[in-house]
Amino acid sequence: MRKVVLVTFILVASCLTSFGQGQAYQFFSNKGKKLDFKDVVKMANKADVTFFGELHNNSLAHWLQLQLLKEMTANNPELVLAAEFFERDDQLNIDEWFAGKMTEKNFEAEAKLWNNYQTDYRPLMRFAKEHHLNFIASNVPRKYASLTSRSGISALDSLNQEAKGYMATLPFEIDMTMPGYVAMKDMMHGGPMNSDFMVQAQALKDATMAESLFSTLSSGDKILHVNGSYHSKDGEGILWYLNARFPDLEIINIHTVTQDQLDSLNADYEKSGQIILVLPSDSHESY
Repeated sequence: MRKVVLVTFILVASCLTSFGQGQAYQFFSNKGKKLDFKDVVKMANKADVTFFGELHNNSLAHWLQLQLLKEMTANNPELVLAAEFFERDDQLNIDEWFAGKMTEKNFEAEAKLWNNYQTDYRPLMRFAKEHHLNFIASNVPRKYASLTSRSGISALDSLNQEAKGYMATLPFEIDMTMPGYVAMKDMMHGGPMNSDFMVQAQALKDATMAESLFSTLSSGDKILHVNGSYHSKDGEGILWYLNARFPDLEIINIHTVTQDQLDSLNADYEKSGQIILVLPSDSHESY
């Protein structure tokens, strides 16, 4: 507990220092226009689903996620929070904790928590629980993504039906020509892993996170989804699968990057999302 309090204090102190020296963050449109936080909230409130593409270890981005969640919930108490940082097989644990059938201590002992859960993700979960929001654990269990990266997507065919219930319905389309997937292959060129299998594992995560939202979107509920920025960059990844099922869906994609300066947006980032969150290159990292 003392360690968590100390890390939190350091984060708050670093944010205050950044504010004292100048801006701590800046939102931009995909045309390079500066946006205020209230503009982002307004756009998110109008969308069917908002994706917050994060840098997993950037604590300032996580704080902004919490602020957006608070504002969106104030506008829509029926908002659904969904996230990559929990896998589908942890859904029962989350439901039982939210329903008061499990203590937070027992929940954290049983769930598969990311290393920075206590400092970066726990505030989101506590807020969702306290405000009676539904939460969707959208990610595929990592063991199945690992199996795919080693042996290819066909290796999943031999799993039993219970296991298959934790992933996107098989078979699903994988567009190996998608620019983001092509970039992954290029980065792994010459490496020891099979690059096609690695892309298939990424697609398994993307397709599973998208499919995890289908039922909620069909019922008309709005969603805030938290995920690594690469899973939604350029409208690809999760969004590609979501658009294939719901072509008329109104989506807001927030993409997070870091820059040495916040006055203007690097042109390379302009098409990465409808909204680009720029954070200082030296902003606090939790690991």
